[in-house]
Parts: sequence; structure tokens; C-alpha cells
Amino acid sequence: MKAFVYSCLLTVLLFSSNVVLAAEPVEVYWEDLVPEGFNPLQAPSVNHDGSMTQLQPNAPVVSRYDGQVVKIPGFVVPLEGTAELTTEFLLVPYFGACIHVPPPPSNQIVYVKFEQGVPIENLSDAIWVTGVLTTDGWSGEIASVGYRLQGQTVAPF
Repeated sequence: MKAFVYSCLLTVLLFSSNVVLAAEPVEVYWEDLVPEGFNPLQAPSVNHDGSMTQLQPNAPVVSRYDGQVVKIPGFVVPLEGTAELTTEFLLVPYFGACIHVPPPPSNQIVYVKFEQGVPIENLSDAIWVTGVLTTDGWSGEIASVGYRLQGQTVAPF
């Protein structure tokens, strides 16, 4: 009987440790979201009228992380929320993207949504955002986006 109980306990412990390991987010960096051979700086056309036209609004995406829990660093471009909580934002690889300079290619922007909202203290600080990443695009007034992330947590970078 003791052997059976120990066997069951061991099985439960092994199973639960695998669940914990599976829930760990994969660290993803911006270069991981660009297909091999894609040049994010190569613009198909140049606009010289001073507008903030996005260079590559339909850039190809990488499906490797589709549906996975990931952790990605970046800067926030707020879209929706209150003074205290941000519910929707664009995560971009460098400060000022989409605000002070034209938006980067769509595969270098992630649309992030938090149902309850999260506090974003300083837009000039880089953060880690953890959540489920998909290759479902998004388009708004600011830019076209290659990825969506259902947010779970935000932490300082």
C-alpha cells in the first residue's frame, strides 16, 4: 500500500513540475519576429512629404511563437485606458516609434491588450510584457501590426 501511495505521489509531483515548466514564458526578442532574409530597414517606397508613413505595413511574420506564452521587451505606445491603467497599447522595439518617427515594419510591432489594464509609469522606460502571442494582425490609425499579445503581466526591463 505504501508503495502505491508513493508511486501516486511521485506521479503527481512529476506531472505538476511539467505543468510549471510548460507555463514558463519563452523570451522573445525583436529579431526573433523577423523571417530569415527579411530586411526591416528596406523600404519599398519613400515618402518625402514629412508624413509618418509606415515603411512596411505588410511585413511577413514568424509563426514559430504563434499561440505560445512569451516574454518580450519593448516600449509602450498607449492606445486605450485611463490615467492610471492602460488597457491597449503597441509594443515597439525602440522609444519614439510611431510617435516621433515613422512606425517600423508591421512585424516589429505587437498590439497588446490587457482586459483589466496595467499601470505604465513612464513611457520612456523599457518593459517586459508577458502573454500569449499570435500572428493575428491588427490595424489602427497609427500603424499596421503583425502580432497580437493577450497580456498577462508587465515588469521593468
